[in-house]
Amino acid sequence: MSMELIELSNALVQATDHAAPFVVAVHPEARGSSSGLIWRPGVIVTAEHALRRDEEIQVTLPNGRIVPAILAGRDPSTDLAVLKCPDAGAALPGGDAAAIKPGSITLVVGRTRASGPVAALGVVSLVVSERQTWNGSSLAPYVRLDVSLQPTAVGGAVVDAHGKVVGMASPRFARFGAIAIPSPTVDRVADTLLQKGRIPRGYLGVALQSVRLPDHMRQSLRHSEKTAVIVLEVEQDSPAQRAGMVIGDILISLAGRSVSRPESVHAQLGGENIDKPLVAKIVRGGAVQNVTITVGDRALGAE
Repeated sequence: MSMELIELSNALVQATDHAAPFVVAVHPEARGSSSGLIWRPGVIVTAEHALRRDEEIQVTLPNGRIVPAILAGRDPSTDLAVLKCPDAGAALPGGDAAAIKPGSITLVVGRTRASGPVAALGVVSLVVSERQTWNGSSLAPYVRLDVSLQPTAVGGAVVDAHGKVVGMASPRFARFGAIAIPSPTVDRVADTLLQKGRIPRGYLGVALQSVRLPDHMRQSLRHSEKTAVIVLEVEQDSPAQRAGMVIGDILISLAGRSVSRPESVHAQLGGENIDKPLVAKIVRGGAVQNVTITVGDRALGAE
């Protein structure tokens, strides 16, 4: 084996050894486990989709001790769950997720409940400054990893070439490989879940579907997108119904931003917009009009 490969191998071992003391195994069930990352003293983040129940959660610490953890909250839209665990110590220093480039080498470090640390070497295959998940949450940056994760490594630390954590590993939002849920997103979600126990989400109370616009309508509306969204259902006593929206309305823009698909609407429904009036441009019966919708709190209503 060449000296270059030996040096690389030794460097990967050192990086794994460096990250392993900050990674735990999360096991809410009698069998199987995923990984979690000590994000702050007393706080662990893990993959929401892998956490199959809310109570009687245990974690295996780096020293092998099995201790209880309490769920602070979940956010399926970013695949993050936050656990409170007083026995969790210091966190691994964070890196700059925005500095990662396609072709960068990353290491995913997880932990099994019985066998200790696990590691997977991957290459960053795609970096986009920001991308929305299918339910409207934003990942900034969106970092896709060309790596195959075994279930025990899901929720583990994504470590850059400097040995710093740039995010949490999840296959949730990638058709192939995995995603590094970036550190800024983890920070934001963890702060909110620790304070409120949930992520506030706005809602309008409509079912939407993309619809292709005729060219003459696009030109008259000055709508650059080929599609908008049509209202298929309006929930009773919802913000949309109170605003006067009806089935068949075609939504062209919301809050001044062009709407081409349902995700365009979801992106406007963050917690910061709850109780705020948003102006929606719609086409009804061939005529263009504006309606004002006050965004509701999803916790107090349906989707």
